[in-house]
Amino acid sequence: MPEDITEERITKDMLIAAVIEQYPATEKVFKKWFGKGCFTCPGSKNEDVQFGSMMHNVDTDVVIKELNRAVQKAR
Repeated sequence: MPEDITEERITKDMLIAAVIEQYPATEKVFKKWFGKGCFTCPGSKNEDVQFGSMMHNVDTDVVIKELNRAVQKAR
């Protein structure tokens, strides 16, 4: 039985670098919302998704949903 696409694997309190490392398919989503500099920014290793969303003035819930969709599609 396929996993429900609404199942949340990524949460707002996860570190950005950890999400990218564990789920490489999320890279496109981070680039879309946070820009290409996200991957060279030292903060990505210390900042969670919620903080990154706040810093880039985007809705955390929207980013989380897209990140989780990217993980599901990659499976």
